[in-house]
Amino acid sequence: MTAPAVTRAAEPAPGAARSGRPRVLIAPITVTPSKPLTPSHLKGLLWADVMYRATGLLADTTFRYSHTTYHLTEQTLGFWEFLDRTEAGRDYADLGEEEIGALYVRYRAADERVPAAALRPYTDAVEEDGWVHPAARRVLDLWSGHYARLGMHDPGLVRHQPPRLGQEEMLARLESLGMCLQQRELGGPCYLDLTESGLPLRQIVTADGRPNYLACALRELIPLASHNDEVVLLYDRELDADYQLLERVLSACGPVVRRVPVGRVPIDGRIRSARHGDWRGLDAATLLDTAATDHGPAATRLGMRLYFIATLGPGQQQSFRPDLLRQCLNRADRLLASHRPEAAEELAARIGGHRREHLYADPYRLTSGLLARHRPAPSDDLLKAVFL
Repeated sequence: MTAPAVTRAAEPAPGAARSGRPRVLIAPITVTPSKPLTPSHLKGLLWADVMYRATGLLADTTFRYSHTTYHLTEQTLGFWEFLDRTEAGRDYADLGEEEIGALYVRYRAADERVPAAALRPYTDAVEEDGWVHPAARRVLDLWSGHYARLGMHDPGLVRHQPPRLGQEEMLARLESLGMCLQQRELGGPCYLDLTESGLPLRQIVTADGRPNYLACALRELIPLASHNDEVVLLYDRELDADYQLLERVLSACGPVVRRVPVGRVPIDGRIRSARHGDWRGLDAATLLDTAATDHGPAATRLGMRLYFIATLGPGQQQSFRPDLLRQCLNRADRLLASHRPEAAEELAARIGGHRREHLYADPYRLTSGLLARHRPAPSDDLLKAVFL
C-alpha cells in the first residue's frame, strides 16, 4: 500500500501572527463513504458549505472535515473487512454508489461483529499508511464530482488528513482535564466522564481498543480547539447527547463552542437511516441530473441551497418534495437574472447581520433572506461568494 500525501489539520504555528479577525473552526459531522448521498446528507453538507463561505467573509475560518479521522470507527472498518471477506478480489473502479451502497446495506443487515483482531490490520493500515479501501476510495471520487457540480468547498475528500492526537494521547489529555475513567487495567473500556457536570458516563473506547465516533472526534478537535475563538459543531439531531459531551470537553480547551443540530429529511413522512438503502432515486447524482435537464449549473447550485436550507429549515418536519425543489430551481433562475453589484463592506455588513450573538453566519437566516418578498434581489457578489 502506498501512502498518500499527508495534509494535517490546519493549525497556526506557535507564535504565528494573527490577522486581528476572530478565528472560527467549523466542524461538520462526516458522512461515511459507503453509499450514495441522500437528501439528508445533502441538507447537512449544503448547510455547512454556506456557513463556511459566509463566515469566511467575516472571520479567519477553518473547515475541518476529515474522512481519515473517522475511517477508524468499527462501522467503517467492519464494512471493509466484510467486503474483503465476502467480495474477495472484486474491482470497485467501475461500480456506482448505488452498487456499493447495496453491499453496505447487506453488511448492516448481516449484523455481524467480527473480533478486534480481524480489524487490527485495517486500523494499522489507516493509521500508519493512510490506506483507504478501494470501495470507499471509489465513493469519495464520485462524491468529489458531486461537490464540484454543487459548487461546494472540497475539504479534502480524497486526501489523507490524520488527527494530530493519537488515541493514547487523546485519553491522556482527557485524564489531565479530569474527564476520563479508564478500566483497562481491569480488562474494561474507557469512558468519557463528565458526571460532575451531571452528564452520564459515555464509553468511547471498548475493552479491546475499538474507538467510537466520539473518540475519533475528540482526537480530531481537542488539538484544534484552543487555536480558535469559536468552534461550531454541525451534526445530526439524533446525536445530540454525544455532541453535548463534545461541547463540554472542547469548551474546557478555551473556545466558545456552538452546537448546530440539523434535522434529517423525511421521505414520505418517515426518517430512516441510509443503512436501509432508502435513497430510491433520490440520491445526489439523480437529483443533479434531473435539475440539469431544465436549469444551468448556477441555478442548480442556488436552487439546491434555497430548497435544502431555506425551504426545509433546521428541523425535520417536512418530507422531501420534488415539486418544491423545482420551485426553488425556478426561483433561482429569476434571482440570477437580476444583476446588482455590492461593495465589499456592504456585503460584509449584510452577512454580519445574520450572526446574532455568535461569530458564525447563520445559513438559514442568510439563505431564507433570498426568498423574502419586498427585498432587493441579492447582489452578484453575494451569490458568487456564498451560494454558487
